Amino acid sequence: MTAGECRLGVIGGEFKNLKLCNLYRPGSFGVITKSGGLSNEAMWLCAQNGDGITSAVAIGGDSYPGTDFVTYLQMFENDPETKAVVIIGEVGGTLEEEAAEWYGREKRRIRLIASIGGTCQDVLPQGMKFGHAGAKEGKKGLGSARSKINALRDAGAVVPDTFGGLSKAIKQVYLELQASGAIKPEPELDEKLLPVLPPSVQEVMKQGEVIVEPLIRTTISDDRGEEPRYVGYAASELCEKGYGIEDVIGLLWNKKLPSKEESEIIKRIIMISADHGPAVSGAFGSIIAACAGIDLPQAVSAGMTMIGPRFGGAVTNAGKYFKYGVKEYPNDIPGFLNWMKQNVGPVPGIGHRVKSVKNPDKRVKYLVEYVTNQTTLHTPCLNYALEVEKVTTAKKDNLILNVDGTIGCILVDLDFPEYSLNGFFVLARTIGMIGHWIDQNNQNARLIRLYDYLINYAVKEEREVPEKK
Repeated sequence: MTAGECRLGVIGGEFKNLKLCNLYRPGSFGVITKSGGLSNEAMWLCAQNGDGITSAVAIGGDSYPGTDFVTYLQMFENDPETKAVVIIGEVGGTLEEEAAEWYGREKRRIRLIASIGGTCQDVLPQGMKFGHAGAKEGKKGLGSARSKINALRDAGAVVPDTFGGLSKAIKQVYLELQASGAIKPEPELDEKLLPVLPPSVQEVMKQGEVIVEPLIRTTISDDRGEEPRYVGYAASELCEKGYGIEDVIGLLWNKKLPSKEESEIIKRIIMISADHGPAVSGAFGSIIAACAGIDLPQAVSAGMTMIGPRFGGAVTNAGKYFKYGVKEYPNDIPGFLNWMKQNVGPVPGIGHRVKSVKNPDKRVKYLVEYVTNQTTLHTPCLNYALEVEKVTTAKKDNLILNVDGTIGCILVDLDFPEYSLNGFFVLARTIGMIGHWIDQNNQNARLIRLYDYLINYAVKEEREVPEKK
């Protein structure tokens, strides 16, 4: 950064900072730092306690630096506009010691001010590394912050004990240079001549001078106040008044606050769907990932990728097609099944690999009994699916209404959008998959490799590779 002329990269910060740090015109201080962030701070301090900077360079804190302090100190020494230089160094390496050696070798025109970070190393274990790759004390105290401070002070530099004293040091040197006539006070510029900060988008929108097309549109939540609001309701107020996660689901997924009866149904659907043991594909995927040492989010994602038409993904399609049957074939179950056979295939939500009429799914039995006998919910979709089950089980006893179909129908009767229904299975099974990941980690489970007897190797017998023709 050269004030009033040029900047490379993001040094100097935002437009507002360029003005506040007087970077629109040259001052008298050079700045060299090992930290990009602290270069902005140093320029600010030079503007507040002096007349600003001529140029500033951040050389970085790498273990094997591409440049050094001395190179730029010599450039500032040769620049008649620069009267003093601020360097910000840190523990590690020898660049600061080299700068001290350069400065003390002969009388220099520029004044040198330095701040060295890492004096806390005095009370920490030797060899501890700080933020930058090069910020590490070497053997026998080589590159310690204390040795750098002493070397620079011995060479004649002004070095405060801490970074907090840098402002006072800059002010001291600035006043001394002013008193000697090396720096002449700059007349204050007319405010009208200073760069004008562009107005914010919010300001010009309020003034009606510009219309900004929104990037996204949301109708469910707003976090612009003191706390998030779900469809207008403050999150903390929902908690205070006894609402639960099932009510938040109703708000965020269906934009309405469920009744107490509806909330109880939603809660039971999530509880019943939370897990189905370790053998199903979703849980098994998460378990394999956990045993491979994969972190929780990725392991749960591995299980989630299993959700589809054959595992859990039938909830949406079950609700969709049973709703279609209610509308188009209300009194014609055979007609509905014939239409499904010709246009879709097997009816989503009908059929189970293990359960049957003789071995019913207790989850389905419980949900149907609870919704039909213990609530006042109008259930045309669920009733239709149960009638379909009577026809399909007459053909084969495992063509029962399964849990996906039951949940899909109940959620349609609760007036949730069809395309949202799989979300209930995803949400519920996330609880179980997280549980399986925690369980495997608690056991320090090892990487899984399938035993040969679990694989049907339908391959050719070993044979000799022929010569290539």
